[in-house]
Amino acid sequence: MTFWLLLSVNSITFGALLFLLAAGFSLIFGLMRIPNLTHGSLFMLGAYFGATFVNGMLGAYFDFWLAALMAAALVAVFGAVIERFLLRQLPGQPLAQVLVTLGISFMVADLCLMAWGGDPIAVATPPGLTGFVRIGPMVFPLYRIAVIGIAIVVGVALWLLLDRTRIGAMIRAGVDDPDMARVVGIRVSGLFTMVFALGAALAAFAGIIGGPILTVYPGIDQYMLPLALVVVILGGSGSLLGSVVGSMVIGFLYNFGQALFPELAYFVLFLPMLLVLLLRPQGLFGRFIP
Repeated sequence: MTFWLLLSVNSITFGALLFLLAAGFSLIFGLMRIPNLTHGSLFMLGAYFGATFVNGMLGAYFDFWLAALMAAALVAVFGAVIERFLLRQLPGQPLAQVLVTLGISFMVADLCLMAWGGDPIAVATPPGLTGFVRIGPMVFPLYRIAVIGIAIVVGVALWLLLDRTRIGAMIRAGVDDPDMARVVGIRVSGLFTMVFALGAALAAFAGIIGGPILTVYPGIDQYMLPLALVVVILGGSGSLLGSVVGSMVIGFLYNFGQALFPELAYFVLFLPMLLVLLLRPQGLFGRFIP
């Protein structure tokens, strides 16, 4: 019984990390129609930046949460530069956008390898979250519970931003009819840069808070990007609810598949994606876009 509960908590925790990563990916792909294959690299950059700040690699040690915010801010700026000076020059050219973002991801991987080397970097659990929560005879890692709580808070904040604020209404208007939005005075290009930067910041934040669980190592971008793609395909691009459901489904399939069917772990993981692509190409909660 304890084994199943711990595996379930680990699955929910991994799903929470996937949600933080996939929510940004879904925003960029669903709202802006940009297939951003650098998203895994943004996750890795956030993890490396955060580990650098936390571990004192620059000569000063920073608080874990301050380091997470700093890493997210730096990667958000990097994402805004990519959108403003590269992707904006390729409107309506998905193949060119794919190739550009794929090339950037390879360059980022090489730069990270050159800057931080090929050895994994451990990130210590934040002080105050190193213990366990005891529920009856069972104990659960406190930090994993905190990650789940953070994902819930971020999910609610994103929902409020997109559905209950003027900025969210402007973003939706810019997506549905950008020409009319410009006529009424909405700066669509600036909004899209903000959305791209927000998605990059979410990916980076997921990278550093996932550091104590996954560690930071070269290739973590290629490990996380396919999982984020599966989440978006399963849940539907542009759907926050789809990101939540897809992340939880993939989190459980990944962990239970690795534990129960290690030889078929990827078969179990990618089979739902294939079925969704065949039966409902827009995803479980996505809108059909002809």
